[in-house]
Amino acid sequence: MATEATGTILDRIVAARREAVAHRKRMLPQAALRMAIERGTPQPVRDFRAALGRPGPSVIAEIKRASPSRGLLRADFAPGLLAERLERAGAAALSVLTEEEFFEGGLEHLKQAREVTAIPLLRKDFVFDPWQVWESRAAGADSFLLIAAILDDPSLRGLLALGRALGMEPLVEVHNRRELDRALEAGAGIVGVNNRDLRTFEVRLETALELIEAIPETSIAVAESGLRSRAEIDRLAAAGFDAFLVGEHLMTAADPGAALAALVEVGGG
Repeated sequence: MATEATGTILDRIVAARREAVAHRKRMLPQAALRMAIERGTPQPVRDFRAALGRPGPSVIAEIKRASPSRGLLRADFAPGLLAERLERAGAAALSVLTEEEFFEGGLEHLKQAREVTAIPLLRKDFVFDPWQVWESRAAGADSFLLIAAILDDPSLRGLLALGRALGMEPLVEVHNRRELDRALEAGAGIVGVNNRDLRTFEVRLETALELIEAIPETSIAVAESGLRSRAEIDRLAAAGFDAFLVGEHLMTAADPGAALAALVEVGGG
């Protein structure tokens, strides 16, 4: 499934995730997750793709406590309160970090956001096992992240198909042309271009601009990472992007709601 171990940050995260998932699978079998979903828990899936295709700049506001590159981002971290404020400020959808060790996240953060919002929720994690897709839906996620860099082609296609079978259209993340070609060949309907290189955590906004022309109009194009102003969003929208994932800019702001409102308000700001 995954890439070769090279000792990068991404490799360390994926290795830790493998161990965590193996442990959780022993504690909670897939059959139990399927049973919970079939019995109507959680509530119906919210349409993530439709939310990103609405008029105007569609921002996926990301809720995360910390990151490997910057450490703790927000001391007063309250996922439910943040979710309410970001929805009220105009978020089209929310992304919730659930990886525990490197991002200090958790599925409970996603569940808390689900309880107080009506917009779709993306589970932001390192997904490589079908069990994680079942876990995501059982926890209330409406979509989940698939990172092309950590998945081989059969795994990417299989996880896409499983997500759709559960009513969840995944966000497939790429960072270069080879990964983009693989994502499109697998049938990705929502393509995210991450301006951050997950192997080094360096950010280049030009990455998104270099790849947008190769993303077909039939796919929703999402620009991710490093976005801090309405001018940057307008530039990317003019190039062809439909939606924008913004995390650290919001989580480090004194007022995340106000910071988001400045990104999405009509006429800029």
